[in-house]
Amino acid sequence: MVLFLPILNRVSKVTTATFNAIRIIEMSSRKSPYFTSKEECNTAKAESSPSKRQTRSSKQQTIKIKFDDTSAGSESANEKVKSKKAKKVVSSVEENTAQKPFLPEHWEAVLNNIQIMRAEKDAPVDQMGAEQCADSATSPEVKRFQVLVSLMLSSQTKDQLTFAAMEKLKKHGLTVENIINTDEEVIANLIHPVGFWKKKASYIKRTAVILAAQYNNDIPQTVEELCKLPGVGQKMAVLTVNIGWKKTIGIGVDTHVHRIANRLGWTRRPTKTPENTQKELEDWLPRSLWDEVNVLLVGFGQQRCTPIKPQCSTCLNKNLCPFGKSLVDS
Repeated sequence: MVLFLPILNRVSKVTTATFNAIRIIEMSSRKSPYFTSKEECNTAKAESSPSKRQTRSSKQQTIKIKFDDTSAGSESANEKVKSKKAKKVVSSVEENTAQKPFLPEHWEAVLNNIQIMRAEKDAPVDQMGAEQCADSATSPEVKRFQVLVSLMLSSQTKDQLTFAAMEKLKKHGLTVENIINTDEEVIANLIHPVGFWKKKASYIKRTAVILAAQYNNDIPQTVEELCKLPGVGQKMAVLTVNIGWKKTIGIGVDTHVHRIANRLGWTRRPTKTPENTQKELEDWLPRSLWDEVNVLLVGFGQQRCTPIKPQCSTCLNKNLCPFGKSLVDS
């Protein structure tokens, strides 16, 4: 019996070791995350987690659901904002339509005072303006051409120089046919020293060619057509129609009229160009005064309401003119 004890102990140890070995083998056959390969891990992750597309689609779906849930509220909020804006627009339009047309304060008294101060009609424009430059004894179409030429010369030029140049041109023969047959250099010498005399000589020559070819030696009857001629601007065209065709279609606004209208406050707001001033004046000034107001204000600007050192202290409108009041009060 004593002899068998060592043998039994060895058998029990072998049995225990065998059991432990079998247990280890069984455990190793299970797929532990600690002993799996990278491929297996990736496969396992792919199987256990949804794909990127599925994740994105699910997120998009969730966002859609949330947006749909709140869209009604946002739409109603937008509608409220739009309705408020619409009400503001409607109210502003109603206010504008309800406003009275622009009419300068005391404009009739101011105009009457200017007429009194201009009663002598002794300004340069009265004696040497475009209407006085044309030959009254000639045919109507020649007279119209001369009116047009005088207005072309008057740009950036004093009336005295324009009148002198027109006298020389008329003596030379100021008709469409004669100008076409005259060298441009000769025309330039005749009109010198008016402002930009070389350019104006070219304008006159080219204009005569156009009038002969397209208007039977006469001038166009509309502002639009006149403005297409070389060197002819808005003011010239309006005055040409007013004087040449005796049709009052607008107010001729030069630097004098532009300056005085702004000084008197005869525009809704200060204007930067004579064209803007013309629109402002025609908006409120009675049409019966359109023909008179150009010569009236030009002469007033030449004698009293001059660009530099205007005679505000002796002006009848010194208490009515905003510009004059500011100078007198200071």
